[in-house]
Amino acid sequence: MATDKSQHLQQVLETHKMLHIEKLLDKYKKTRTKVKEALEENFKDKIYNPINSGSYAKHTAINIKFDLDIVFPFKKDSFKTLEELFDEVYNFLYEKYKNEAVVKKQKVSIGIVFNTDGDEINIDVVPGRELNQEQYNNDYNLNLFVNSLYGLLAEKTYIQTNIQAQIDLIKGKSDERNIIRLLKIWKKTNAAPYKSFFLELITIKAFDKEDISGNLWEKLKSVMEYIRDNVNKDSFTLKDPGNSNNNVVDTLDNAEKNNLSNKMSNMIDNIENYSDNIKTYFPVNDQFEDKNMDRYGLKDSGIIAPSIPNKSQQFG
Repeated sequence: MATDKSQHLQQVLETHKMLHIEKLLDKYKKTRTKVKEALEENFKDKIYNPINSGSYAKHTAINIKFDLDIVFPFKKDSFKTLEELFDEVYNFLYEKYKNEAVVKKQKVSIGIVFNTDGDEINIDVVPGRELNQEQYNNDYNLNLFVNSLYGLLAEKTYIQTNIQAQIDLIKGKSDERNIIRLLKIWKKTNAAPYKSFFLELITIKAFDKEDISGNLWEKLKSVMEYIRDNVNKDSFTLKDPGNSNNNVVDTLDNAEKNNLSNKMSNMIDNIENYSDNIKTYFPVNDQFEDKNMDRYGLKDSGIIAPSIPNKSQQFG
C-alpha cells in the first residue's frame, strides 16, 4: 500500500513536537533563568533587557536538536571594544559555572553545557553592543563580536545584526514554520550540512514568491522545488532581516548550491516515484510515535508512555 505522504508528514511533525519533552524543557527554562539572573546581577546598568532568541523563540524548534538562546544587549558605552565585552562575559560565566558546566567560546556566543540529573542542558549566551548610543530600545540594532577562532573572515571581528527583526520575520507564519521544522528534521536525520537560519529564510522567501498551497506534502514539495530551481542562480539572494547587507546564500559556495539543488531534485523524484521513500528523508521520531497519536486520527492503538530521546538524538 502506498504511503499517504501528507499524513506521514503530519505524524513526523507531531512526534517532533517539544511538548513530548516538557520535563526536560522545564529544566532548560529554569537553567536559562538562572544564567540570565546571574548576568543581570553582575552587569546591572550596563545592559538592556535580555531577550530569548533562537528556534524556541521562533517556534521552529524540534525535539531531536535544540538549545535555548539568550541575547544580552549591552549599552554602547559599557565597554571600549566588542572583544573586551565578549571576554568579560565569557570570564564571568566561566568563573561562575566552571565547577558545574562546560563553558566555551563559540563564533558569536558563549555556550554553557550543564549536566542536570543526567541530562545535558545547553544554553547559548549571545552578548552584543548597541549600534547607536541609547537607541537599542528603538531600533534593536546590535554589533556582535566574531571570535577569531570561529570567525568567517580573519580580518572581520564583528557583525551587525538585529535579532528582534529575525524573530519578528517568522511571527504568524504557521505554514512556513511547519515546512521549516520538516527541513530541519531532514537536515538533522540525514546529516545535511546546511544552517537552520538558511533553511528558514529560503522557506519564507519561497512562500513570498510562489503560490504555496495544498496539503502538507504539496506545500513541502513546492518549497523544495523553489530551492531546486533558485538556490544556484547567480542572481539569487537571501537577505538577513537583521542586516540587509548580509546575503545568507553566500554562506554556500557554488558547489554547495548545486549540491543542494540536486538533493532537492533527487528527493522529489524519489518520493514521487516510490512514496515510502518519504520515511527515509523525513522519519518520525519513534520515541514518541504512539504518544497521543489517536487525537490526530493517525493511530488507533492505545497511548504508550515514551522515553526521553538519548543525548545523541537531542543534541548535535
